[in-house]
Amino acid sequence: MIVEIWSDIACPWCYIGKARFEKGLAGFAHREQVEVIHRSFELDPQRAKGDTASVVDMLASKYGRTLEQARAMEEHVASNARSEGLAYRTEGRDHGSTFDIHRLLHLAKERGLQDELLNRAYEVNFADERSVYDPEVQVAVAVAAGLDEAEVRAVLADGSRYANEVRADEREASELGANGVPFFVFDRRYGVSGGQPVELFTQALEQAWQGREADAATAAAPACEPDGACAVPNG
Repeated sequence: MIVEIWSDIACPWCYIGKARFEKGLAGFAHREQVEVIHRSFELDPQRAKGDTASVVDMLASKYGRTLEQARAMEEHVASNARSEGLAYRTEGRDHGSTFDIHRLLHLAKERGLQDELLNRAYEVNFADERSVYDPEVQVAVAVAAGLDEAEVRAVLADGSRYANEVRADEREASELGANGVPFFVFDRRYGVSGGQPVELFTQALEQAWQGREADAATAAAPACEPDGACAVPNG
């Protein structure tokens, strides 16, 4: 079985959803026969490289909230992350273009290191004091994931490398009806949108394996939308 996951490292619900999916996969009897492929989806594709802004400022502007309210929104998301055992820093994070990171993820996919790079990029973006939008940090993160430094620098220096692959993933997401992330596609049978509970992911895996549709897979769950805005549940 193939599970494809469209996500963006700027998306906190992708960070949380990946952890929940992996817990659901751990409880799936046929987990050794599941191949996971990560696909590109930029939340803010029009943002220029090097143009970064505070996440708290972005939330306040998007939702028309005060900075205090925006910080509370971040704390709420952080509590969801921490409940999954994930580190999450609510102050000092920034938001920017993820295009180069997606290009590096395609390089990592060719080298069999995609999951390693994605995990490290998430950790830096949500838990580290470094900015994942800094090119030197991107190099360090990619090398720590096992990629060759010279090859990483060559990809970052040439904006055309893996650009077509990123755009192809994004076109396919649109064709599949994904208007937010995370978006999980199970064996091209159906999709699961948002940071769903662990139990739903296990159920979706089982039903995809059996070739049946999962009504529960259509349930609403927190997700991030283009422009970088992320839904924050009330509960």
